[in-house]
Amino acid sequence: MSKNTASSYLDLPLPAAVPMSQPPLTGAPILTPDLAAATLPALFISHGAPTLAIEQSATTNALARLGHNLPKPRAIVIMSAHWLSPKLELSGHPEPVTWHDFSGFDPELYRIRYPVAGHPALAESLAQQLAARGIPCSVNPLRALDHGVWTPLLHLYPDADVPVVQLSLPQHYDSHACYQLGAIFAALRQEQVLLIGSGNITHNLAALRWNATSVDDTAQAFKVWLLAQLKTHIPSALDWQQFAEVEKVHPSSEHLLPLFFALGAGQRVSVVHESMAHHSLGMDIYRFD
Repeated sequence: MSKNTASSYLDLPLPAAVPMSQPPLTGAPILTPDLAAATLPALFISHGAPTLAIEQSATTNALARLGHNLPKPRAIVIMSAHWLSPKLELSGHPEPVTWHDFSGFDPELYRIRYPVAGHPALAESLAQQLAARGIPCSVNPLRALDHGVWTPLLHLYPDADVPVVQLSLPQHYDSHACYQLGAIFAALRQEQVLLIGSGNITHNLAALRWNATSVDDTAQAFKVWLLAQLKTHIPSALDWQQFAEVEKVHPSSEHLLPLFFALGAGQRVSVVHESMAHHSLGMDIYRFD
């Protein structure tokens, strides 16, 4: 899909370095935010393989530290690479099931449950506000939490004590549309809602070498290049497909697009964690303020 189609779908100008002129979304009165409390960042988390749930690694340690150091959110709104949909949806199950949406892994992994609450009232309120802005969306009352949600949250908030609303990734959204959506959600950060995009900074399963300590040169080069664009020239980051040999890093776009949701909500990037796993899988975590 072209950026022009995305812009007409959301009816917003492209691109922008600050949130657009649409009225900001709010969690009030559902969340009764403390306006004196700290504004939370938006996060992009590379969730890697499902085995992240049972790993003790530099990535999981970084997630644990991040959860400990951030002010406690009132709610989490998270976009995962693993929920593609025809239009925007928000999860509305009060007790979402932990979905093991993968196969072929250790039986230990399938016994894990992340018993977090959903937030149907918040999902309904946000859906109504989005619809009022001309963005087609609906609440899905049955949606379970895919591993793009619960595997990183298991380390970020192991007590499962922050309610979660998951956002789908509409199949026709590109980086510009995700960026614009993040900008619309950005004001929720001031109401102690943690906005997260969950995907992978590099994701080419064909290049994976399980448990290898080697590093794919193209994947590493892409990470360095994209971070430079995020820091210096957002429009170039949004046009990420200009990178030479991009198909060797992201044969499809769904694992990178959640990054642009987080970018739209914060703009100013800092690196929380950087590493590679299984040769080609970038495990970076970025914070956007």
